[in-house]
Amino acid sequence: MYFTLLKVQSCMKLIRSIISAVSAVILLTGAPLLGIYLAGQETTKFLEFPPLTTSLTKEHAPFSWSAFYLLITVILLIIAPFIIKIFTTRQAVKSAVNQKLRFPVWGWGGLLIMAAGWVLAWARFPWFSQLQTHTFTIPWIGYIILINGIIYKRTGRSLITHQPLYLAGLFLFSAVFWWYFEFLNQFVQNWYYVNVEALGRMEFFLYATLPFATVLPAVISTFRLLKTFPGLSRGLDHFMSVPVNRPKTAAIIWSLVAAGALSFTPLLYDYLFPVLWLSPLVIIASAMIIADVPTFLRNITKGNWTTVYLLAISALICGFFWEMWNYYSYTRWEYSVPLVHSFKVFEMPVLGYAGYLPFGVQCGLMGCLVRSMLKTNRSSHAGAHPFAETEC
Repeated sequence: MYFTLLKVQSCMKLIRSIISAVSAVILLTGAPLLGIYLAGQETTKFLEFPPLTTSLTKEHAPFSWSAFYLLITVILLIIAPFIIKIFTTRQAVKSAVNQKLRFPVWGWGGLLIMAAGWVLAWARFPWFSQLQTHTFTIPWIGYIILINGIIYKRTGRSLITHQPLYLAGLFLFSAVFWWYFEFLNQFVQNWYYVNVEALGRMEFFLYATLPFATVLPAVISTFRLLKTFPGLSRGLDHFMSVPVNRPKTAAIIWSLVAAGALSFTPLLYDYLFPVLWLSPLVIIASAMIIADVPTFLRNITKGNWTTVYLLAISALICGFFWEMWNYYSYTRWEYSVPLVHSFKVFEMPVLGYAGYLPFGVQCGLMGCLVRSMLKTNRSSHAGAHPFAETEC
């Protein structure tokens, strides 16, 4: 009888997970298409594979000082409490550094690969001209190896040495993850690719998938490195608690609200373009809550924002390198952001970097999802290593 009950519960959990996943996919893809349909536009062009934006067909609103000041005020109101908490907390922190370990040889290899990729991306060597379009993956492979080498030096652990299956899963899932944002970009056209005219759609898909596959490994690796510096998130483990009495009910409501906002984005793309980075986060998080996928979000209810904060900063750091390496690359992306397209850092308008903050949290959730799908277990001893309680 006991084992029968366990089987029933397991079956019900599987069904709930499938329903949650299917519902999330429908909301994530169907909401913007619904907006296009309500606008009386043809939806089929948004379903072409792969989703690719190489030119602008939408006319965006010009720069507005009012919008700039409003958006920067909202951003500062959100991040200021975290910064104030960190700098006003005086509690001692325990370092995770292992002074006895040497920097691994393969970490130096990562540095060389990153440097070589950087040079190849920015230089225009005649002998390399046939491959100039395909350089963006190389520095990111080197970056991921280098960051994991530093983590290994500090903790004795890394994704490469201790969790290669999880790392491989991140690479595979990352490509699908970023292609979704290319799909969303069709509705707002905030970025577009240049110097890809020589590539067919399927050729672009194959070559673009390679750098897209490095997104999650880069952000998760950066997060794990920042995690070894406890002072960076000092005090955020005892911060604002967000108690939720009925989390699954709240998740359903918030996912519908997010989907509604996403459906209006194609209609009001000059004003709702930030929704591109916020609604998917809410929908994905809600689906994982409903499906009982273990995530770091439950820590927020207890006032622990450490993982959320470090993931956001990790994506911001990666964003800086994305934009920097893109700047002088032959095949690159450029931006067209309504209302705030000014004060650029590389190609990106400065306020656009704020989009990396919620994106980092989404990357963390994807890490939790990959871990759940692979059924890789956390450490059985809390605190056994610096990622034991917030692994993603």
